[in-house]
Amino acid sequence: MRAVTDCDRALQLPVIALGCAALLLSIVGLVGSCGRRAFTRPFLWAYVATMFVLTVAAFALTVFAFVVTTNRGGGGGFRGEYRLGDFSGWLQVRVAQPDTWRRVESCLAEARVCGGRFEGRDVGPLAVDFYRRHLSPIQSGCCKPPTRCGFRLVNATSWETPGPGGMSPVAAGDGDCRAWSNDQRVLCFECDACKAGVLATVNKKWKVVAVFNVVLLVVLVVYTLGCCALRSHGGKKYHDGCGAEQT
Repeated sequence: MRAVTDCDRALQLPVIALGCAALLLSIVGLVGSCGRRAFTRPFLWAYVATMFVLTVAAFALTVFAFVVTTNRGGGGGFRGEYRLGDFSGWLQVRVAQPDTWRRVESCLAEARVCGGRFEGRDVGPLAVDFYRRHLSPIQSGCCKPPTRCGFRLVNATSWETPGPGGMSPVAAGDGDCRAWSNDQRVLCFECDACKAGVLATVNKKWKVVAVFNVVLLVVLVVYTLGCCALRSHGGKKYHDGCGAEQT
């Protein structure tokens, strides 16, 4: 309900659908656990089978998240800048797809990740003053040219090539340096550094989800074993009591 952009609002329906599905599954489990009548058993089996599938899916998702979020390099070691080569091949392929990146770029523009933070700010005459500000990986990759390009900072939203001769041969041969534009609608959104900044953010979020899934699975397994132990212990006492009465 607090969504600001269309990208955030796109998550509302899936989240609502997931919540409704969880509610429905809980109702099925409650119906199946009410009494020992024959007509409730299918509900209980349906609940158990669905929970088993969800548990396996959560385990598979956790393993997948740990695998794809394992960095290949030491990205972020210099002023928070990342390179595409720091991330798994699967993520690189996904973010390089034109349709996928077009949607991501649209979301970045809607969220004003650059303009909303830097417009009207005095960042000082030197680039070092600008870099001292806390930048997220996305802002570091998308809102400024890479440090290796050697651009000179004019103001918070404008950079110029150093020296009278323009870019150095190394910078001229760098695709990110050529892609940079002072146009606030362009900036470095087409740079590999921007894609890497997005992947760095995705990595962080996915790792949090993976750790949460591990904790959830451990709690679920311990709780299930505890329920089985209590059920087994209770059944044994009931059986022993019946035997004593018969004796």
